[in-house]
Parts: sequence; C-alpha cells; structure tokens
Amino acid sequence: MLPDPNSLYGPLDPAPEAGYENAPPRMGFFTDTSVCIGCKACEVACKEWNGVPESGLDLLGMSYDNTGALTANSWRHVAFIEQPRPAGHGVALADVLGAPVDADRARPVGAGPQFLGMPGAQPPGRGTGVEERTDFRWLMMSDVCKHCTHAACLDVCPTGSLFRTEFGTVVVQEDICNGCGYCISACPYGVIDQRKDDGRAWKCTLCYDRLGAGMTPACAQACPTESIQYGPLDELRERAAARVTTLHDGGVPEARLYGHDPDDGVGGDGAFFLLLDEPEVYGLPPDPVVTTRDLPKMWKRAGLAALAMAAATVAAFVGGSS
Repeated sequence: MLPDPNSLYGPLDPAPEAGYENAPPRMGFFTDTSVCIGCKACEVACKEWNGVPESGLDLLGMSYDNTGALTANSWRHVAFIEQPRPAGHGVALADVLGAPVDADRARPVGAGPQFLGMPGAQPPGRGTGVEERTDFRWLMMSDVCKHCTHAACLDVCPTGSLFRTEFGTVVVQEDICNGCGYCISACPYGVIDQRKDDGRAWKCTLCYDRLGAGMTPACAQACPTESIQYGPLDELRERAAARVTTLHDGGVPEARLYGHDPDDGVGGDGAFFLLLDEPEVYGLPPDPVVTTRDLPKMWKRAGLAALAMAAATVAAFVGGSS
C-alpha cells in the first residue's frame, strides 16, 4: 500500500494519522497578541506546574524581556518589541522623531531618551488620533511550541521520545531522550532546546497531564487578559478570524493571523497567533516549511545516484577484464 502523499505535508488531522481511533477534537492555543500586557503570568504558571527550572535573571540590556527566547528552561517566552509608533501608517522614524535613523538599530542617530508624555486617563493616541502619535508602543507576544500538524521533530527522533498525543499535540518523553539533538535542528521554529546539565531535549507539552484530566493548560489558566486561549482548534480558528475582522473594522489594518492555515508549509500550527506586524518583527519565520517534507525525493535521488555509481563500477570492472 502506498503511503499517504500528505503524510509529510498538506492538511490532515494529526491524531488519526498517528493511529488514534475515536480521537477527541484537536486541541490547541490561540494567542491574541493585541491584548497581551507582558505580565509574564504564563511564564510563571508554566514553570510552576511543569517543574521547569528557573532561568536566572538574565538582563539583556535592551528590553524588559529577561528570557530572550524559548529554551529548555523557558517553555513560554513573552517577547517585548519596542516600536516608535504603530506600524503600517507610512511615516518614517525620522519624520516622527525629527532625527536621522540608524537603519541597523532602528533608532534615531544620536538621540537620547524620548519623552513619552505624562500618564493620562486615556490610552495613547485616543485624544489626538493615531496619525498624531509620536510615542512608543510595545508589541508583546507569549511565544510557545507550535505543535505543528507536520512536526519534523517527530520524523527525525530515533528513540520515539517525541510522540503525538490523542489531542494532536507533540510531547517529549524526557526519560527516553538520548540527547542526540536531531529534533533541535529539524524544528523550523527553533523551539526545542537541550538542557545543559543533562543534554536532553525539552519543550512545551501543552500541559498534556492537564488535558487528560479535562483541565486548561496552566499558561492559559493564568493569563489575566485571555490573550492565551485554549480549546478545540477549529473553534479557535473561527474565533481568531472574527477577532481579526473586529480589529480591521476598528482601524487596525495590520492585524493578521500566523500559523492558522492548514495549507501552509507545516500543515497549520496547533498553536497560532494574531500579530500586529510582520512575523519577522516577532522573530518568527515568514513562511515556515516542515524540514522533512522533501525526504522521499531526497532518498529517491540518493538511491538513483547509488545505483548509477554501482552500475558504473561494474561496467569499469567488466570493461577492464575484457
């Protein structure tokens, strides 16, 4: 029987594909960054519930972000991106701040601290209109493992440490991980990381133990603004599309979804996002592709090359003996 041509790419339901019969609906995360306040409650709740070691106080010197990225000891990472004004309004930094701009640093050349105005009773720009704003804005996003439909980490794991759950999520069984690191290089998002003291791979499990008990993952449970929403993936996609429409109607044309499309390079993510700028601004790849998608073609070509070399070797020996 020929393998399913979509087994390494294209839309599918991952739990039945993994062999689960009568699987429950696929569960996932929808993270609405437009209401994230950067409180880091999700980071703390994740560490507390999963027993993730503390990361240390790593002051990066460039942001309020003290974790920097997803790591073996940071399964949720709240990114802080400082911008001089809302993106997408066609006004250059130099026009806004009245100074030449260093393109590499995206800050005014020679400019000191900028006065952001005194605190007021209204959100910034409410009184003057968005076009008159000259203050900064924060883009905040709680990043996490994407629990891809087509997870390359699963394809390359030699021990079966990574497995697909009945909820469609991807979990690492650390007790049988041999620390080979193949999953780390295979992940198109750079999510998985090795813990320095033992070398094993670690990442978000989407609180698999809580899911089995009918509970909400710790990060979503702790989020005070419901920026992190948990539920059946189909329902979350409908909710996210409605949210984008609301934002567009409210004058936020730059709002867009990321990782929601089942036809993208990873078959859609089990954890997707509403962004207020380009994915690259948040450190996300603009067009991720499952890194094992072309493996069948690669092995086929390698096999043909090996056969050709073998044939050439035989022909050389036959020709030499005659």
